[in-house]
Amino acid sequence: MTRHATPPAAPPAQRAARISRPRLLEAAADAAVLAPSVHNTQPWRIVLHPDRLELFADRTRQLTVLDPLGRALALSVGAALFNARVAVAAAGRAVRVDRSPGTADPGPMAVLRPVEGPADPGLAALGPAVRRRRTNRRRYAPGPVPEDLLRVLVAAAAAEDTALVPVTRDDHVRLLARLTQQADGIQNADPAYRAELRRWTNRDPATGDGVPASAVPHVDGRHHDDLPVRDFDTAGTGLLPPDTGSGTDQTLVVLATSRDDPAAWLRCGEALERVLLELTAHGWVAGPLTQPVEVPVTRTQLRSALTWDAHPQTVLRIGRAPATSPTPRRRRATVVGNSTAPVEPPVRVRPGPSRPVPDGRGGTTWV
Repeated sequence: MTRHATPPAAPPAQRAARISRPRLLEAAADAAVLAPSVHNTQPWRIVLHPDRLELFADRTRQLTVLDPLGRALALSVGAALFNARVAVAAAGRAVRVDRSPGTADPGPMAVLRPVEGPADPGLAALGPAVRRRRTNRRRYAPGPVPEDLLRVLVAAAAAEDTALVPVTRDDHVRLLARLTQQADGIQNADPAYRAELRRWTNRDPATGDGVPASAVPHVDGRHHDDLPVRDFDTAGTGLLPPDTGSGTDQTLVVLATSRDDPAAWLRCGEALERVLLELTAHGWVAGPLTQPVEVPVTRTQLRSALTWDAHPQTVLRIGRAPATSPTPRRRRATVVGNSTAPVEPPVRVRPGPSRPVPDGRGGTTWV
């Protein structure tokens, strides 16, 4: 009996040639909508054209109390843009991006075009991590991030014009803990902030957005973190264990940019997602601690102590922890325009039980 050898897999360039540009752009849109965003607001709109993908900010979804300047919104859009870049590279195609972030709408913040040429291998390698990435608020296992992985993360951020600064000195870690607690208290004292938080943690499941109970620790009033993981359990329905163990012994990093404008925020969002995907690919998890960069007085102190001439944009805690469930996503048809993909049926989610408890500390997060 004659045995036939299995034909070798086609090289990336040949695989890319088999994928039509419209299909490639549809895949890029699918990846973009899986990006993390502040309060899971998913503040973006995507418009597909035969040769390009246009990415817009949806300012109707901006957090006007927490994010009046649109910094967190631009970071979110940058994360979506990075996922789109990864999808094109994973299909074996090079990509060109024209960025024009600004506060004036209705123009796009970025335009992505597949072009001739080899794919970026570093981006292509992150393709499988896009769907596996999760913001993780569980308790992290003890042990620091290895130095070689930290070097990978520093290089990943630098590739997106962003500095990643590990917080290693004991006095700097203590300062970061103090500033986080201070910012947390300032935010929680604002009734408008608490109302905005409740709006995004008690969403109708049909909206496909907001922070669900499945992704947050239950608040029982007995656990107090040195570096508090932000309390989104505003209805007392958090399904994760209450003890997050977020203390000064975990690995902490700050992402910072040389400028502090919409262009820098967009690029930092791309860097943030690149770092998160690298962590996912290496079997690590992360969660943001963004309070100290949201309050002007603590952001100024953080900059003077840790990033000097650069502007801090976000803080991450990194570790190992069990996986968490996926968070909701808006229906694709409401986000992606000019798509030829089939319209998906509405997602039905059963709400969890509810029991009233006092409001928590508040804060912001990315899911």
